[in-house]
Amino acid sequence: MQRREFLATTAILGAVPLLRADEPKKKPNLRVAVVGQTGRGNFGHGLDTMWLDLPGAELVAVADLDPNSKPSLLVRTQKAAFYHDYAKMLAEVKPDIVAVAMRFVDKHRELILRAFETEEVLGIYCEKSFCRTPAEADEIVKRGVTLAIAHRNRYHPVLPVIKNLVKAGAIGMLLELRGRGKEDHRGGGLDLHVLGSHVLNLAHYFAGEPQACSAAIYQDRRLATPKDVVEGAEGIGLLVGNELHARYEMANGVPFYFDSIENAGTKAAGFGLQLVGNAGIIDLRVDVEPLAQICLGNPTQPTKEPRTWVPISTAGIGKPEPIANLGRDIASHRIAALDLIEALQKGRKPLCNAEEGQVVMEMINAVFESHVNDGKRIALPSKVRGNALENWK
Repeated sequence: MQRREFLATTAILGAVPLLRADEPKKKPNLRVAVVGQTGRGNFGHGLDTMWLDLPGAELVAVADLDPNSKPSLLVRTQKAAFYHDYAKMLAEVKPDIVAVAMRFVDKHRELILRAFETEEVLGIYCEKSFCRTPAEADEIVKRGVTLAIAHRNRYHPVLPVIKNLVKAGAIGMLLELRGRGKEDHRGGGLDLHVLGSHVLNLAHYFAGEPQACSAAIYQDRRLATPKDVVEGAEGIGLLVGNELHARYEMANGVPFYFDSIENAGTKAAGFGLQLVGNAGIIDLRVDVEPLAQICLGNPTQPTKEPRTWVPISTAGIGKPEPIANLGRDIASHRIAALDLIEALQKGRKPLCNAEEGQVVMEMINAVFESHVNDGKRIALPSKVRGNALENWK
C-alpha cells in the first residue's frame, strides 16, 4: 500500500486499534525493513530485533551496509531477507516502516530521506543521535517525514504522571532542572551528543521550548580553544572538550542546567534529569526502572532526619506499577514501536518526533556556538544551522 493510499484509508476508516484480540488476523501487519552497518554502530540498541513478535508489525528485511558482513544476521532476525544494497532493499521489499538502526550518525540524514522518497514507506524509526546538525534536522522536518526517535524514556507512560505532580505542587515551586550526561570516557562534547540528547529531550518535555543557551567548554580543566577541535567519534562531526557546563532558558521560565565531565566519579551515577522544587526533588534515571523517584523536603535545608526516595509509578507516588513488564518493554523499544504504529494509524505525530529531534539538535549546537562566542547568550532557535565549530579560529 502506498503512502497516499494508506493516509486516505485511515482518514476514512479512522484509527485501527493496536490490539484486537478478537480479530488478530484481519488487519495486515506493517512491513518493517532495517538498515545498519557492522563496525559503524551496528544495529544500534536492538533496533533490528525490536520488531520480532510485535503486534502490528512484521520484520521482512535487513540491510547491512558493510559489504563484508555475512547473512548470519538471520540468526537474530529470523527469516528476514538479507541485503547489502539499501536502495535495492527498499525497491524490492517496499516496506511500510524503515528502522535506521546504526549508532553512527553520519548517514542518518541520507538514509532517512532515501527511505521517505520511497512511496510505500509510511514511517521511520531512528536511533539516536538523530542527526549531526540543526541544518540536517531542518531538512528532514521540512520534508514532512513521519519519524520516531529512539529516546526510549520519552515514551515512558510515567512522564505525564510526573508532569501532573509538578503542576499540582508535589515538589512546591519548581526552581530549576538539572541534567548530567553519562560522564564516562565520552564526557564533554561527545557525551552531550550521544547520551545527553536523552536528557535534553526530557527537559524539553517538562520545561517547554528552549529560549536561549549560554555555555563554557573545557579541555583538561582549561577553556577549550580551536586547537582542541577534533573529528568526533560515532560520525558526529567536529567536537571539542571533555568537560562542559550549559545553562538554558526554557519557555516555562525555569532554568535548565546540563553538565558533563569526563570520568566524573561513579560511572553513569548522574545520568538523568532532576526537577528541583522548594519542597522536594523528582529524579529521573535514564534507562532505569523505576524511571522516577521523589524526595520530599526543601533540598537546600539540612534536616536531622534522613529523607527517603519514593518510586513514582504510573499509578502514583509509592504505588506498585500496574503495567506488567514495563521496564522490559521500554528497554526493548516495544512501547516506542507501538507508539509509532499507532501514530501512523491515527495520523498523529509520534511522541518523540522529528520536530523534537530538531529542538535537541538546536540545544546541542547552541552549547558550542555559545563557547565559540566567549560564553555569549545564544537566542534559540539560532541562525547558525551548521556545525558551530566549523569556522572557529
